[in-house]
Amino acid sequence: MGMTRWADFWNADNPIYVSERHKRLHYRFIARDIAALMDELGLGSDTAVLDYGCGEALSADLLAHRCGRLTLCDAAPTIRERLKERFAGNPKIAVMAPDEVDASPDGACDLIVVNSLVQYLSRSEFAERLAVWRAKLKSGGHLVLADVIPPHLSPLADARALTGFAAKGGFLGAALVGLVRTFFSDYRRLRGELGLAQYDEPEMTALLAAAGLTATRRPSNLGHNQARMTFVAKPSAAAIGT
Repeated sequence: MGMTRWADFWNADNPIYVSERHKRLHYRFIARDIAALMDELGLGSDTAVLDYGCGEALSADLLAHRCGRLTLCDAAPTIRERLKERFAGNPKIAVMAPDEVDASPDGACDLIVVNSLVQYLSRSEFAERLAVWRAKLKSGGHLVLADVIPPHLSPLADARALTGFAAKGGFLGAALVGLVRTFFSDYRRLRGELGLAQYDEPEMTALLAAAGLTATRRPSNLGHNQARMTFVAKPSAAAIGT
């Protein structure tokens, strides 16, 4: 139920981005960080990438230029329609719903990126998605879980990260106004009702191990909020052999 209600939230217009500049810079930053991660992992220009829970992915064309095939997946129908329209002329980019990803061939992805999604899933939903993501990976592929919230991280820490990003990005005034607006928003109400899933490093690596994945925490998170965590996982040798 939690995932459905969050999906409904993201399917509608919402104030999570304080300005258009904030939104553009956010997605450009994420695309840049994923490309840098591909370099770290030694992934070439033929890499098949799945961006699961991609949001509006405004800079997906920049990432598509770096890889061989980019699949964008989001649960919100409104967002998928925007993605299809925005990238209709790019033969490297495909847009899928989660059930279409579920039905796609196993073992086809070199890299699956799940950024800022885990916090919106219940424990059972997360376990179900882990099984799907593990199945879609090639034997030498990588799963990246980014923007994972550690226990007891205060909303004030997120606010500090946003204002720091805004000061560098030139939208500090909008960020300050946006923080006030968010305080009275549906996002804050839903966050209060449903909560956001939080994991510490040992718990996350254990959950990934139980799903047949060997994981390590990356020194830096994808995106601007370095109080949150990114994990890079790959199929374990024991799981591959079974």
